[in-house]
Amino acid sequence: MSKKSKLNNLNQIDGKAEPSKPMTLDQIWGERGLTKYGTDNIDEYRSYLKSLNRTDIHAHAIQVGVLPNDNMEILVARLEREFSRHISAYQAPVDQPKKQKKASKEIQKILSEGR
Repeated sequence: MSKKSKLNNLNQIDGKAEPSKPMTLDQIWGERGLTKYGTDNIDEYRSYLKSLNRTDIHAHAIQVGVLPNDNMEILVARLEREFSRHISAYQAPVDQPKKQKKASKEIQKILSEGR
């Protein structure tokens, strides 16, 4: 049988955006993921895509590994999605210790009823 965790040993995740920490050796040495797209800001990337004509967007899509599409709206949306996926690979939340709130005796009693 497995041991049951005590209430004060459990953690809750809140989903807040935290500063990122390096996840690979390249990131420790200073790589920020800028070599593929030249930026890590989605607004800068969107303005870059708006400045390109159809031929340049197709060439850019091939360069970053996206299959070009004749529909420009679909192609731009796909490029933005791939950009976001690439940037998120370089960002991981930093583990920061959270203050544990002590549950009241009444709450502990209610939670212990399910055991």
